[in-house]
Amino acid sequence: MPPTRRRSPARLFAPLALVIAALAIIVVASSSLGGDDGGRASSQPTPQTSSRKSPEEAQTATQEARSKARPATYTVQVGDTPGAIADDVGLTLDRLLELNPELDANALVAGQKIKLRE
Repeated sequence: MPPTRRRSPARLFAPLALVIAALAIIVVASSSLGGDDGGRASSQPTPQTSSRKSPEEAQTATQEARSKARPATYTVQVGDTPGAIADDVGLTLDRLLELNPELDANALVAGQKIKLRE
């Protein structure tokens, strides 16, 4: 009598895992195609202002709000680049370099302090 082979449980779970993965991809793809908010209504109210501001006033107010929320300095971490730092803190690279004229992009040192506002 030939020896009987024992079947692996993985043979049963592999097709099930494939079906679950396919369904997950379909769900993610369909939610991405829905719209900007994925078909869900926003729970945050839209801010309404009673007075209109000129574009210059609005830009100045936005910059002031960002600078108040931004810390005064940033401590360089291993692997940081000036562009990545600027993106992380919400500045343009030009503005970051303007605030730090001594900054050498090729010689950043972990622990170095960089100014983020005047």
